[in-house]
Amino acid sequence: MKLIKSGINIDFLGKRKIAFTLSAVLVLVTCVLLIWRGGPNFGVDFSGGVLIQAKLDTEQTPSDIREALETIQLQDSIIQEFGGEKENEYLIRVRRTDIQLTGLSEEVKKALINRFGEGVEIRRVEMVGPKVGKDLRQKALFAIFYAILFIAIYISGRFELKWMMSIIMALALFLTVYLASGFGISVTWLILFALLVTIGLCWFLNLKYAMGAIIALIHDVVIVMGAFAFTDREISLAIIAAFLTIVGYSLNDTIVVFDRIRENLGRFRRRRFEEVINASINETLSRTILTSTTTLIVILALFILGGGVIHDFAFALLVGVIVGTYSSIFVASPILLLWEGRTSGTFNIGKGSP
Repeated sequence: MKLIKSGINIDFLGKRKIAFTLSAVLVLVTCVLLIWRGGPNFGVDFSGGVLIQAKLDTEQTPSDIREALETIQLQDSIIQEFGGEKENEYLIRVRRTDIQLTGLSEEVKKALINRFGEGVEIRRVEMVGPKVGKDLRQKALFAIFYAILFIAIYISGRFELKWMMSIIMALALFLTVYLASGFGISVTWLILFALLVTIGLCWFLNLKYAMGAIIALIHDVVIVMGAFAFTDREISLAIIAAFLTIVGYSLNDTIVVFDRIRENLGRFRRRRFEEVINASINETLSRTILTSTTTLIVILALFILGGGVIHDFAFALLVGVIVGTYSSIFVASPILLLWEGRTSGTFNIGKGSP
């Protein structure tokens, strides 16, 4: 099935300057938001504390619920609406970790009934200690980093037949992470440093396909984090699973385009590299649109009808699929052209560069 007629020739690379500017602005806005908010809004899974989900018969504001909890010294809790409109469900997140769970559910229920009357239901109470939360946060960051690293190894071997180079890069990164962790560097800065080293090694070892894929994946994860920061959503274990799903989805799109570029480089040896990349993107455009559209239909159904439990998960996938499709066309592929400019002594950023 084809949605796009054969022979179409949209000048995607001609718009790469606009795309790079848009991506840079989105990444910069994300960085500003994260700095302004003091980092990602980690959920109880990562920050530690108690999470209480309550359902009321009447709609209340977070400030009213916070006032109701003053009688049990939980007025510093973070209150968020949960689920759809008119469901009147709320998440009460208590950052304190010195609270006893025994009897807490009844205390919260009694405090809410005293303020709002009958019709209060406590649906769940969960607690995560600070040590467990910290460990989970570190493991989540390492999961994303190692996923991107192993993807770089696969891309290098698959498209450039440089398995030895990619293994050397992996060993160098493992050594870098091991040595850096010995200096007591926080995991966040350690992962950022390791990602920069990964990109530097790709550059130094001439792993252009791997570098294009890695930059696109980092771009996608950062922008999804920006969407969460902008909408003030929590980063939980489920969202880490969504990030890893986005990495896999975005990579799948990128591999399809890269594979066609490699085929066309063998077929059209006399064409300019820019023309080959552009033709390859156009040839895979129908497949990209069909795959992304069908995936988005399912995710939209989850987002609208899935309920509050998976609402944030579906939101992450929704943003990730859109950004991942965009990055495979406007980020990963143009990186190859920039690389060609590097080897020829020029950087092909603007339209019409040789």
